Amino acid sequence: MPLTRRTLLTATGGALAASALPRPATAATGAEMRARATRFLESLEAPQRDAALFPFATNQRVAWNFMLGSARAPGLALEQMNGPQKDLALDLLATGTSALGLEKAMNIMLQQDILRDEWGKGRPDRNRERFSVQIYGLPSAREPWAWRWEGHHLSLTFTMVADEIVSTTPSAFSSEPNTVPSGPHRGLVVLKDEETLGRALFTGLEGAERRAALAFEGSPGNIQSVRGTERRVAGQEVGLALGDMPEASRALAERLIEVYTTEVLPRPLAATQAARLRGEDMAAARFAWGGANLEGSIYYRITGANFLIEFATLRNQPQHQHAVFHDTARNFGRHMV
Repeated sequence: MPLTRRTLLTATGGALAASALPRPATAATGAEMRARATRFLESLEAPQRDAALFPFATNQRVAWNFMLGSARAPGLALEQMNGPQKDLALDLLATGTSALGLEKAMNIMLQQDILRDEWGKGRPDRNRERFSVQIYGLPSAREPWAWRWEGHHLSLTFTMVADEIVSTTPSAFSSEPNTVPSGPHRGLVVLKDEETLGRALFTGLEGAERRAALAFEGSPGNIQSVRGTERRVAGQEVGLALGDMPEASRALAERLIEVYTTEVLPRPLAATQAARLRGEDMAAARFAWGGANLEGSIYYRITGANFLIEFATLRNQPQHQHAVFHDTARNFGRHMV
């Protein structure tokens, strides 16, 4: 049987490697997303279509949520689809992710089985196919529309206007257990750089720079930017400006920003996002750390004029990690719709 993204969903051994994930042959464009979303909708039976399709002008479009536990997100879940429909859904996901982004997403999905079988967390029916497709407005070359891929620890939102992808945020790639300690997936690391680069950035600072970066003596125990609070969080001018960092630390901070903002996107979208970041005053962007006890819960954020990155290990759960990115000016395409 040819290897498809769907066959990887049913594989039982090993992590999902980026090199093994088939990629779409076409570029990640709004027109391609529209075509794939249309094919997906056309494959559905009426009740499935009713579950997947929402009006564009609904509060549900901005009610993103990646902290679902073993509950099912709104929309139509993979577990509610037949095989060909799953392939079409995963084809749509692949248009919005790079190879590394798709690998990360698929491994987060795989973790749901690990949480159920090896950690005993959640309901017995928790599984890797409890991730939903939500489509807001009919896919159109004229009218705005959007789509989201969402389940526990994963929420990706894309907004289109006139076949232009005007927003790729908010996005959340989160993980538990981030490094799998045992079982058939032992050694799998899902968020490979978010924690390690953040720790390296803080521990590499000394003296006044470290004191300025340590904005919170204790970690808040979770991210703070949920359900429309991202602008308030980003507006808190706390932490150390990148322009006040030693050169090596600033380079590390800029690499960490790439992990969240461009690395997970396919090349055309990554180039657009990188161009937006080049328009930022990166010297004025700030890195703020929480958690003086490096062995306990940790937290950091990086804020710019138009972006917010947050990372947190949940309180007393170092392997439970939440990581989010907001383009605070463009979340949900708010600058255009």
